Amino acid sequence: MRIDRLSSHFAMSVALLAFWPISPPANAAADLERGRYLVGALTACDNCHTPRGPSGYDLSRRFSGGAQTFSQATYVVRGSNISPDVETGVGAWTDKELRAAIVDGVGRDNRLAPVMPSDSYKPLTTRDLDAIIGFLRAAAPVRAPLQAPQQRNGEWAPHPMPGAAAPFDETSLADKQTRGLYVASLARCMSCHSAEVDGAPDYRNRLGAGGKIFHNAAGVVVASNITSHPAKGVGAWSDEALKRAITQGLSRDGAPLRPPMSTLAKAHFSKMSRDDLDALVAWIRTLPPKE
Repeated sequence: MRIDRLSSHFAMSVALLAFWPISPPANAAADLERGRYLVGALTACDNCHTPRGPSGYDLSRRFSGGAQTFSQATYVVRGSNISPDVETGVGAWTDKELRAAIVDGVGRDNRLAPVMPSDSYKPLTTRDLDAIIGFLRAAAPVRAPLQAPQQRNGEWAPHPMPGAAAPFDETSLADKQTRGLYVASLARCMSCHSAEVDGAPDYRNRLGAGGKIFHNAAGVVVASNITSHPAKGVGAWSDEALKRAITQGLSRDGAPLRPPMSTLAKAHFSKMSRDDLDALVAWIRTLPPKE
């Protein structure tokens, strides 16, 4: 009789569990949202890895590979498929392999072309790097074979931002200046706003001084000086003017900035949190003036 009663209780428990809503652990959901934020607001993975339509990114094919070609003396490549498709994306890659690709620029078979901004992602905290990987794995798999051309030759030396060559500790981000440096590196501010020598940013002599040349649909675009120089840089800009440039793609006088800044501002940096934006502006203020 006792056995029958226990069996009845067990059957009822199983039946209740079958209809009880099961939610992911709170920390897992938070990590997924953190990954969504990092990819959407800072690292801007879509910029190279998602095809575009007339109105912007084609999110129905998100992470299936970009259409633009990146070309330098040692490589001609397109953004690859980083969706979790097993055959044509990174669905069969291990977390270790994805970490190596993101922060070390090393793919499954060889080094990635230096247009992959792994140097900028080196300061990622362990949690943030795992959050990005988790978010990419949660995306819809899209079958899209790698598009030609794909040519890579030669070796490339790493060029991380000064002070951002290794993973940051989570607790260090409580410091506003450290957080600003972290955001600036992930958003690749200095790799765009520093002049180049032999295809690599000259952080030693031209950090933030502008001069990098872009060739895009808007024509030839030269990155601007964002050091604290009062005339040549942004030293005379207000914090609000800087924030408007970062998040809306508008200059100090309200004129629209040219791509790639205008597109990155609207598609990604407009999603930046208030704390990250405040920290970034505070850190930019520390850049020594350069003409």
